[in-house]
Amino acid sequence: MKKIISVIRNIWKIEELRNKLLFTIALMAVYRFMAQVSLPGIDPSKLTASTNQGGLLGIINAFTGGAFSRASIMALGVMPYISASIVVQLMGIAVPYLQKLDKDGQSGQNKKTQITRWLTILITLIQGPAYISSLGSLGIRDAIIINGPAFFIPATILLMAGSIFAMWLGEKITDKGIGNGISLLIMIGIMARLPGSFLQEFTSKLEAGNGALIMILLEIVAWFLVVLITVYLVTAVRRVTVQYARRTVAGAIKSVGSVRDYLPLRLNSAGVMPIIFAQALMFVPGLMAQSGNETISAIGAQFQNMFGFWYNVLFAVLIIIFSFFYTAITIPTNKMADDLKRQNGFIPGVKPGRDTAEYLDIILSRITFPGSLFLALIAVLPAFVALFNIQQNWALFYGGTSLIILVGVAIDTIQQINAYLLQHHYEGLMKASTGRRVK
Repeated sequence: MKKIISVIRNIWKIEELRNKLLFTIALMAVYRFMAQVSLPGIDPSKLTASTNQGGLLGIINAFTGGAFSRASIMALGVMPYISASIVVQLMGIAVPYLQKLDKDGQSGQNKKTQITRWLTILITLIQGPAYISSLGSLGIRDAIIINGPAFFIPATILLMAGSIFAMWLGEKITDKGIGNGISLLIMIGIMARLPGSFLQEFTSKLEAGNGALIMILLEIVAWFLVVLITVYLVTAVRRVTVQYARRTVAGAIKSVGSVRDYLPLRLNSAGVMPIIFAQALMFVPGLMAQSGNETISAIGAQFQNMFGFWYNVLFAVLIIIFSFFYTAITIPTNKMADDLKRQNGFIPGVKPGRDTAEYLDIILSRITFPGSLFLALIAVLPAFVALFNIQQNWALFYGGTSLIILVGVAIDTIQQINAYLLQHHYEGLMKASTGRRVK
């Protein structure tokens, strides 16, 4: 406890870090305040929307801290921006113009950011009307007190404005605050639902009696163990030894060469993206269940329950597939091999160039398999937890997208704070921030 207090004091002593933290907290508070504001034409007292949606609706509602199910002006949150970022990233594989921007340094990144912003606006123009049209299925129809174009047009404009404002808040936090702004807004939305979910579980256990406090204590211990496993998954890396040869500077051999270093390859290089892609596809069975064909509807119904057996089997398989896919498109082993060759670096026992790229690709394949299994296990863990008579809202925090994001964003933010502390010769929050080594 004394160490924590000491670290907080050290953070407060660094003016730049203190201002960044206060700026970040202020903008996150603004975001949460705006998430409580309902669309005009909605009666908040009649909102009875369920927050237990599965699949894609569930992840959107989690990312927005429940704003999606409350018909808030922040109902779409940063999801359009995330969708736009994913589209731009995937298009970068096939579109030569975007590939050229990647090589143009900071100016190219600025152009890609501008493209992402315009694409975000386009996506909100599609998602906004779609969201308003689906309010009936979300249980919000009775709360609408204005119908027709008088509600539809202003609501669409405000939803678009809310998403753009959320995007602006996220970019400002990234530029002038601490941590990744978009990720922090998602994290604060998820954390906003954590106390209510735990309170609901605590109340249900007290009403049931029979050693309720012991059961709650065991659940908390189990949750901390899951968090520790998730931390390992997020931080684990495979260190590849790299040797840098001596370099000639001004016609002389300098002793700065012949340095041994490590190339860190993450056990879970794809992060949370495989879960997001998989959950997006798990939305398809719900559409199948609504078809007129009895056979197709029966098959689709088997995959509608996010706590059901077949839903989680398919969900886990998709996560493993997308882990390999996303790792393959985001980790450019050929570029890494070329960069090493340009810097006079090589992996001992491996020829520079093509052989190095193939060697890195083999290592990535080997560590991605156990990493994808771990990710799939954590993703489907809420379904197993729910079997022990635990409330579904609380069970969702035992794994899945919510826990991966909470842990990943928290670690990234702590590492940035740690860097400031170490730069000013203070003891950091963590002993090591480079990740755990896996063999």
